[in-house]
Amino acid sequence: MSIQRVAIVGPGLLGGSIALALRGRKEVSVAIWARRPEMVEELKAMVIAQYTATKLSRVVRDADLIILCTPIEAMPELAREIVGAAKPGAIVTDVGSVKATVVAELGSIFKGGPRFVGSHPMAGSEQTGLRAARADLFRGATCLVTPDADSDAAAVAELGEFWQSLGCNVRHLSPAAHDEAVALISHFPHLLAATLVNVVAERQDTAFDFCGPGFRDTTRVASGPPEMWAGILAANSTAVRGALDAMIEKLREIANILARDPADPAIRTLLTHAQQRRANVRFPNSPNV
Repeated sequence: MSIQRVAIVGPGLLGGSIALALRGRKEVSVAIWARRPEMVEELKAMVIAQYTATKLSRVVRDADLIILCTPIEAMPELAREIVGAAKPGAIVTDVGSVKATVVAELGSIFKGGPRFVGSHPMAGSEQTGLRAARADLFRGATCLVTPDADSDAAAVAELGEFWQSLGCNVRHLSPAAHDEAVALISHFPHLLAATLVNVVAERQDTAFDFCGPGFRDTTRVASGPPEMWAGILAANSTAVRGALDAMIEKLREIANILARDPADPAIRTLLTHAQQRRANVRFPNSPNV
């Protein structure tokens, strides 16, 4: 791998997991930026980087690859500081789960400077923070690399090689296609899980006393941090609204069938099609359940 010096901007779940995955590789050195001095001390105690600091310019100045692992709303301000500190030819990427707005804004900031290419490792969790990080988080996960018309082809290839070295299966999507797909399989399901919890709470709060594994598994993602998810839903609101409209239409169709004839075979057909399609989905880093 041609990338030998990696700067991680933000040591949360993903940033910390990248550092842990790289720890012990003699050919790669890692520097980590954290906003708070207390976090810098925690990182030093964990010994997962050669250098940690609150001074962003010092962390990124020698890096071949700079990875933004912060909330997406914080990225533009950090990018403006990075652009004047990074060395010529450096690659910059991010791990945000929204790409169209991020690629457009950061691409503009880095135009003529470091080579920016968006990416999104599909390896998150409802858990957050450095304490949840683990070295095998990316093993078997899909990483979506999202170049646009201005992306440097060599940077796209090097970035893909980097994610592969962490165990990811790399796929390329346009930023817009990424946001449509991720709205359907991540952002909308989170909103659906949160809504389900709230419906139960409003209609019969005591029902929570009888919850089993089905409700637990269906609503697991609703445990994610509200601040982060509010930002994601706002940034990808158009695609999420499209998914919501499709679900509302489908639920209306089901409600009409149940009102007309609860024994209508259309319900069994719907359930059968869902069962068969779900059986063919392969989930990384977990048993196929």
